[in-house]
Amino acid sequence: MEWSSGLLGFTAGLLISVVTAPVGVSGAVFLLPVQVSVLGVPSPAVTPTNLLFNVVAGPGALLRYRRAGGLGGPLTRLLVAGTVPGVVVGAVIRVFAVPGPRVFRLLVAALLLPLGVWLCARTLRPAGPRPGAVPTARTTTALALAVGVVGGIYGIGGGSILGPLLAGRGVPVATVAPAALTSTFITSIVGAGTYAALALTTAGDIAPDWLLGLSCGLGGLAGGNLGARLQPRLPETVLRLLLGVLATAVGTLYAVQGLR
Repeated sequence: MEWSSGLLGFTAGLLISVVTAPVGVSGAVFLLPVQVSVLGVPSPAVTPTNLLFNVVAGPGALLRYRRAGGLGGPLTRLLVAGTVPGVVVGAVIRVFAVPGPRVFRLLVAALLLPLGVWLCARTLRPAGPRPGAVPTARTTTALALAVGVVGGIYGIGGGSILGPLLAGRGVPVATVAPAALTSTFITSIVGAGTYAALALTTAGDIAPDWLLGLSCGLGGLAGGNLGARLQPRLPETVLRLLLGVLATAVGTLYAVQGLR
């Protein structure tokens, strides 16, 4: 890896995490296009590289939330119980069933486009909590399992999707953010380990790009801590709308590239 790629990865991880950490998103969901289109990380190695970013970057925000007393709680346990087995299944699917870059881009678009549009719509026209809006424990775990599978394929750990989904269903962001980031951190450790094990027995670019993942992760470590520190000072509406716009833009880009 050239030093310029490492510096770009560090800067991208830093800037993305500053924006995403306050709402419980690690930033890997937006770092992926940079790794694929700018840094040229091959597929499927880009997925474990993204998981490695989550592992290195995660403690930055988590330590800050711990000092504020926001870690732990039943929501964290429910998310982890679903995403951990899901990411293992997703890793196996990613290696053996979705290896092509075209299919991968279409999968990214199918994930990000509806999520981005939905988040923008919920932000611009908030419905507000209503009876039954907050998901039950069983529903939360089932949702976490499904998102864990997608996260294992996509390299985002799962919390990056669960955060905006739960917040949109009426769960307070102050509760969602530390729980989603904890889930992402633990799930990414399991997912990165799964890919490393598969790389020992399967041909192809499966192992993560260790140096690039570490460079991006160190940037995310600093940015996540800063983002968590800024959470009480930043308007939640602006952050949610920004996340929705970014997700929609990235999803549109990959849809166009995948359909060419």
